Amino acid sequence: AMLHAHHVASQPYGILLTLLFTGGLYLRGWLRVRSWYKNRIPAWRAVSLLLGLFLIWLAVASPMADAAHELLTGHMVQHLLLMTFAAPLIWLGEPLIALLQGMPKNVHEGLAPLRWRPAQVLGSAIIHPAVCWLGAAGALIGWHIPQLFALGMKSPVWHAMMEASFLVTGLLFWWPVFDPWPSQRNRGWLIIVYLFLATLPCDILSGFLVFCDRVVYPGYVDSSQPFGLSPLQDQQLAGALMWTAVTVIYFIIGGSISVQLLSPQRSQENWISQQPAFDSAAPLAAGQRIEVV
Repeated sequence: AMLHAHHVASQPYGILLTLLFTGGLYLRGWLRVRSWYKNRIPAWRAVSLLLGLFLIWLAVASPMADAAHELLTGHMVQHLLLMTFAAPLIWLGEPLIALLQGMPKNVHEGLAPLRWRPAQVLGSAIIHPAVCWLGAAGALIGWHIPQLFALGMKSPVWHAMMEASFLVTGLLFWWPVFDPWPSQRNRGWLIIVYLFLATLPCDILSGFLVFCDRVVYPGYVDSSQPFGLSPLQDQQLAGALMWTAVTVIYFIIGGSISVQLLSPQRSQENWISQQPAFDSAAPLAAGQRIEVV
């Protein structure tokens, strides 16, 4: 019964429309920002964000999403798309600036409380690297505990919570790495340690799935097992996929950061770039810079 539960994407059009609306709002703001300051958000960043939104759709609302109920490998692909691929692509797109500019002016007034001191303190606490790391590790390990995993696969509501937590904690995890506006801190080599430590929970889980000699998630034993995979082979493939994808992506991003940190002209700058200051109520000032705290 677990594998025949309706996926949260039983209403895929709602998810698709939400993602299309978000993409349209972003593009509206992106065009406005470019009209004021052409190089503030290059075109490749916009493409990156749109690709991230597409991967979210692919993971949770496309026909491929149903594979999560037939194969553990399908679930792992879904998890990787949300946490390891879509989340960093979205932050590369500088979403907060463009989305803010894409919103109607009266919405800006409703966001005024976010500038209050208590909100800023809370926001700083949420994006602290330790909180981001623990949140992502907790979602990864927690949802793969067999009892919670079975709950997430049986109930559409819990499955939606599982997917949402993968995306939210993925976005939180990558925040300290990319430090998008309005953060813009320069954590230097600490971020390499952060990425290395983040591979440990993934290595533990993926290693367990690859080398375990029994099926950890019994619900997949009775599935149709597409592609002729046995439940144990499916489990081993899922673990190997996560192990490989996480290692490669973290190595690429960590290597990019290292190159930027070792570059003489960038040694005192953020690894992506120091961004001009931004005022939601006025066009960008081309010469201003955000201070690194």
